[in-house]
Amino acid sequence: MNFDLSQFDNLELENIGHWPPLAKIVLSVFFAIVVFGLGYILLISDKLELLDNASQTEIKLKEEYKTKYHVAANLELFKAQMIEAENLFATQLKSLPESHETPGLLDDITFVGTTSGLNFVNISWQPEINNEIYIELPIEIEVIGSYHDFGNFVSKIAGLPRIVTVHDFVIDMSKDNQSQLSLKLEAKTYRYREANKK
Repeated sequence: MNFDLSQFDNLELENIGHWPPLAKIVLSVFFAIVVFGLGYILLISDKLELLDNASQTEIKLKEEYKTKYHVAANLELFKAQMIEAENLFATQLKSLPESHETPGLLDDITFVGTTSGLNFVNISWQPEINNEIYIELPIEIEVIGSYHDFGNFVSKIAGLPRIVTVHDFVIDMSKDNQSQLSLKLEAKTYRYREANKK
């Protein structure tokens, strides 16, 4: 085969059969590159993108499978935990006062306060606060007594059969009796909204 570049001079497309072998090889390589490039663009590139998407979907499905397998393998444990949570929730609901019990709660708090040695200046319901699942029932309380009596009072409130939380303590000297302290606080009890709708 002769590598003289002058053989590429005066080549005509109508007379490809008489071209020198090197020119035919170069033309064949050019056409092969064009066909391969067009084939890649038109046929293969879309398939590669589909393959990449399928690979990502496969990874995602494997992760979902692992998660679901873990749930399925521990299904009995999850069921037991669900039953335990429902029982705990039901027990907590029983600790919330129902509508007919809330007036008696003031009597309970008053009794706890007087047995702790406190004198009541004020105990009154405040406006209800509606939340998504429950209703807050705030109670404003003001009592007079000693510091230790206050501690005994708060401890006894925590021991009531119904849930009562204590907030916003303010302790000052009593205006009427300088040897006594004044305690202002807000107690809150809660009512389940579903129980309220029945």
